[in-house]
Amino acid sequence: MENKSQNQINVTAKATYIDAQSAPEANRFVFAYTITVQNIGCQAARLTHRHWHITDANGKEEEVHGEGVIGKQPYLKPGESFEYSSGTILETPVGAMQGYYDMTSDDGSQFKANIAPFSLFVPGSLH
Repeated sequence: MENKSQNQINVTAKATYIDAQSAPEANRFVFAYTITVQNIGCQAARLTHRHWHITDANGKEEEVHGEGVIGKQPYLKPGESFEYSSGTILETPVGAMQGYYDMTSDDGSQFKANIAPFSLFVPGSLH
């Protein structure tokens, strides 16, 4: 019986509202987010592609796909992590993001590392 999966990636997110770059009167709300990708499995893997699903409070949806993250395809050995920051712009003061990363392990197998939904919100906009 195996206790530790070969391919286990933990993804955490922290979002922040960027007031200085936002223009609420023009329905422009800018958010930064920091993502930490940690390999908690027992096999090294490379993050090859990102897939994001972004939704604002009006139900407007945006899909974002691309190679790697911030121009990189980080390679994570067991126990290693990679952190990066990026951002998004919404037309509403509240929204959410979720998605997954395509990963390729050293043995060539491919798998998805899920990114749990996280909220984007202007402080004071949620009660």
